[in-house]
Amino acid sequence: MTSNNIHAEEIYIGKNTIIEPSVKIRGINGKAKKIIIGDNCYIGENVQIICDDFSLGDYSKIQHNTNIHGYLPCHIGHNAWIGQFSIIDSIGGTTIGNNCGIGAHSQLWSHIKYGDTLEGCRFLTQKPLIVGNDVWFVGHCIVSPIIVEDKSMAMVGSVVTKDMKFNEIYAGSPAKSLSDKIGFQFNEVSIQDKLAKMNLYLKEWDSNSKSIKIVTDNSEIDFGSEDITYFNVSDRTYSKRGSSDEISFMKFLLPARGKFIPIT
Repeated sequence: MTSNNIHAEEIYIGKNTIIEPSVKIRGINGKAKKIIIGDNCYIGENVQIICDDFSLGDYSKIQHNTNIHGYLPCHIGHNAWIGQFSIIDSIGGTTIGNNCGIGAHSQLWSHIKYGDTLEGCRFLTQKPLIVGNDVWFVGHCIVSPIIVEDKSMAMVGSVVTKDMKFNEIYAGSPAKSLSDKIGFQFNEVSIQDKLAKMNLYLKEWDSNSKSIKIVTDNSEIDFGSEDITYFNVSDRTYSKRGSSDEISFMKFLLPARGKFIPIT
């Protein structure tokens, strides 16, 4: 896999990660400098990643025929879902947080470049595209190099040219916030309600499990334990052990029951 698929000076591929044989990962001009792909990821058929510095967090999926490219680093967090035939451009640099969904056929851009500036074309720029946590581009979205705040959402077919604000929902071309009419992507949920729901999920997954515990504070975690994985509903983190039960429960939770990232 490494010799045929991935050409980089520094390569890290996590445990249980599947990279299809037709995937191509390399740098702009030959070998990439650094490629880091987390545990339990999937990269589908005909995906191309052409970037000198690329990272992808745990439990992330890049579906078939997606293209990721650019001169500057492209870093994508844990639990990402990137739909088929999407484009992520990192010419101006791209950072995508944890728990983000990018629906099929979407395009995320960090530059504008084509017109002849000698002839007077006014449009030539590149700047970072910064996407926060829990952001959802539902599908067929086109996104300019903007700042996308946590929990914001763009509906199908949105053309997003301006920054997206915290937890607001956008639609249209150009996209505008509809949250004053339809509400927000996320409602407030109490810690106790989260605890109760997670315990129901745990019971549904395995009512006799002794290897998973749900807590509300890190003070309840035995960090020396090698037999138990703790899930903290307050900050959505877990004490990553890599056990088979932990992986099974994480896959049961994803994509829509709950998203957790490792305690750092």
